[in-house]
Amino acid sequence: MKKYFVLTALLFCYFQGNAQLFSGERLLNQPDIDNKRWSWGYFLGFNTYDYNYTYKEYIASPSTGKDLITERGIGFNVGLIGNLKLGNNLDLRLEPGVSFNNAGVRPPYTSEIDEINNTHVHIPLLLKFSADRLNNFRPFVLGGVSTSLNLSSNENNPEAPIRMTTANYYYELGLGVDLYFFYFKLSPSLRGVFGINDELVAGTADFYNVKSMKTRGIFLNFTFQ
Repeated sequence: MKKYFVLTALLFCYFQGNAQLFSGERLLNQPDIDNKRWSWGYFLGFNTYDYNYTYKEYIASPSTGKDLITERGIGFNVGLIGNLKLGNNLDLRLEPGVSFNNAGVRPPYTSEIDEINNTHVHIPLLLKFSADRLNNFRPFVLGGVSTSLNLSSNENNPEAPIRMTTANYYYELGLGVDLYFFYFKLSPSLRGVFGINDELVAGTADFYNVKSMKTRGIFLNFTFQ
């Protein structure tokens, strides 16, 4: 499902960009929107989470298995954007928001799933590098660091089989395109989110032979300014 969704979004950006680049239209929508020192907006989007596991050094027995399988779901993102113009092609962005997602973890030898609930207050600080504007089309790349507070964390629940830390840190890389319409600017972007710290509470998930666990996520956001 998510593959078709991402493909549809990319095709939308592609055809919108071509329409602006190769049509005879030369009327610029929102011609001064990128000249503001400060600008604001909001975003809506979707996400999917996976995890990068590091296993213990000893070899797992056939009865316990080793490689965990992550059952990924599609989640939802919503938040605000504050943008500071640093130069003609460079912006600094703060994007506080909330993301919701449920994922499951199971060993390959069983159908039993340990569910991981994620409700993150997610705060990225990003640099946005934009190409020169072409009519009503402007591609960009972005990258930076972020922190999050998992409001659904089970860090203090001793009965949970997998306990995840509450506060976590990430680095983010992505790309997108600014599309200028008559009343607003729409910016679809696709972003990878990669955990920096070990999110597994020490001493848990021993029966999975897991030593550390870090988030890997994909965010598809639609920004309106």
